[in-house]
Amino acid sequence: MVAGTTCRRKPNSKKINMHKSSSEFILFRQKRFCPYFFTQLLGAFNDNLFKTSLLALVAMELVGNQAKYLNNIGAAAFIVPFVIFSATAGQLADKFNKPTVIRYIKFAEIMITLLICAGFYFHNFGILIAVLCLLGSQSAFFSPVKYSILPEYLTEEELTAGNGLVEMGTFIAILTGTIAGGLMIGFEYGPLYISIATVFIAILGWWCSFQIPDPITPNRQPNLKINWEFFSQTWFTIKLAGQSKTIFLSIMGISWFWFFGSILLTQLPAYTTQIIGGDTVVLTIILACAALGIGLGSAWCDHMCGRKVEIGLVPFGAIGMTLFTFDLSFAHPPTPLGTDVSVGEFIRTFSGCRILFDVFFMGVFGGFYSVPLYVLMQIKAIKKYRSRTIAANSILNAVFMALASALAIVLFSLGLTTPNLFLVVSLLNFAVSFYIFKLIPEFLLRFYAWVLISTVYRLDVRDIEKIPHEGPAIITCNHVSFLDPVVVMAAVPRPIRFVMDHRIFKVPVLKTFFKAAGCIPIAPAKEDPECKEAAFAKVQELLEQGELIGIFPEGAICRDGELQPFKPGIDRIVAKTPVKVYPLYLHGLWGSFFSRRHGRAMFHIPRPKLFHRLVLQAGEPLAPETFSAEKLEAITYELKEQAEKPDEFILPT
Repeated sequence: MVAGTTCRRKPNSKKINMHKSSSEFILFRQKRFCPYFFTQLLGAFNDNLFKTSLLALVAMELVGNQAKYLNNIGAAAFIVPFVIFSATAGQLADKFNKPTVIRYIKFAEIMITLLICAGFYFHNFGILIAVLCLLGSQSAFFSPVKYSILPEYLTEEELTAGNGLVEMGTFIAILTGTIAGGLMIGFEYGPLYISIATVFIAILGWWCSFQIPDPITPNRQPNLKINWEFFSQTWFTIKLAGQSKTIFLSIMGISWFWFFGSILLTQLPAYTTQIIGGDTVVLTIILACAALGIGLGSAWCDHMCGRKVEIGLVPFGAIGMTLFTFDLSFAHPPTPLGTDVSVGEFIRTFSGCRILFDVFFMGVFGGFYSVPLYVLMQIKAIKKYRSRTIAANSILNAVFMALASALAIVLFSLGLTTPNLFLVVSLLNFAVSFYIFKLIPEFLLRFYAWVLISTVYRLDVRDIEKIPHEGPAIITCNHVSFLDPVVVMAAVPRPIRFVMDHRIFKVPVLKTFFKAAGCIPIAPAKEDPECKEAAFAKVQELLEQGELIGIFPEGAICRDGELQPFKPGIDRIVAKTPVKVYPLYLHGLWGSFFSRRHGRAMFHIPRPKLFHRLVLQAGEPLAPETFSAEKLEAITYELKEQAEKPDEFILPT
């Protein structure tokens, strides 16, 4: 190197770019994940190979409402066992070694697939519907262990990637199973081929289950007494999940996703044959687009979330699901394109391309919607009850899917067409999503924060892992703009209750945002002593409840871009409720539209800088025993120097 050569500085602190993350596919190299992944993938493949072939056979051999009703009865036969057996399955998964439970379940799948051979041999729809019910029972026992086993093998930072891959694998299985089932049933000996394939895949899945290693720290409750009584245990399981509002509403959000997906995917066969006029290959392509979309959306979640739980993607997914389903209800041609229209004829039409586009992106946004909810449920669930919590999810998923079948039957009996049903579902999705986000405003708040940080700014977060994921704590940050809480909220993967100046709290428009975020207004004693005392009391109450409190110790937004003296109020809070204080420093927002550099904040001409770099530097926590505002201020100055260091330095000669 010569004098003046520039080289990238390798920072001492860990940096996390909100737009980049390590590839989640590295998990496939891990024995703790790979065998499990293929075990569940093969099971999902078998389910969809059989279900698609059966639905396609019904659509080909039956006509009109008879086909519609039998399709919905078949869907109900598959999901009712989830209501009956999930509570028991959750107990078994909590009590016994999970890999062992999986091996027994996969062996049962082999026995069930032998009955598929009998059903197709006798060409008896009654037997085939009964087999569908048995496959639903097997899946009901597998579902709680499928999701509760992941936290035993993956770190919290890997859970979004792991769940995304599992969802991707599930829908790859749906994709390939759908294609195989739709194509094979059209062959002369299609039922025979499907019978052989399902038995072979079941045996292969059983073999894969023996490759799953035992977890190093298994989450087992060997002394758990199994309650075999259906009604009481089911009710207990649902109540268990209902103890946490966040978990229960996450489960309701997931259940709505399955209501939405079930009602749409179940109607696609009849929609393809009767509304479009397509053949079984066209049906396969449409179903494949939906499955591929969900798979890709699920896989993209880890990249979009920055390797953390980002529930801000949930509203984003809900919006996309609503818009593309709404458009799908109008995308069909005015009259069927013909009889058994081929794929080539279908995709050459504007309607055909529009349908495929809508179905694909409906799936992509479905992945964005569902994966963060699954991760949130796994993280928030009490460890010893995790499988039973997920069993509650399976129960409510099944109830919602049964309601979806019932709603479809009722609407068809009232004379609605399949496109009309899609329109109703899109409007229902909008209404239900709005209701859920009203109950948990954090979902929408994190969505706003995620959109802002993902589109306008480029945020580098350093050492944020120092902030605890649970338990009472205080975080502090310098205050240069109205946007500071949003940036901190986007970086910290848990809810924060910010304390802020009562005048800022009352700013029009922003007041709605602050209220939804649960901010705590505070005023100087000389202005409003009651407001001040109420704020301190509220902070103490929230800390005692284990909440994370956010404080800007300067007391106001700065006017010169420099740190202002810290107010002593935080000393009183820590003295009253001794908890650790985690200092942060935010660099890069001075001069933005939301700062006071060019006059009154948000009342001057915007000077936008797309992808402007922000740095959020976290420091070591301060113990309550030795805490003081002066010490906190000194440490924040040190964080300021770290955050403002350039990324490059000059090497000596």
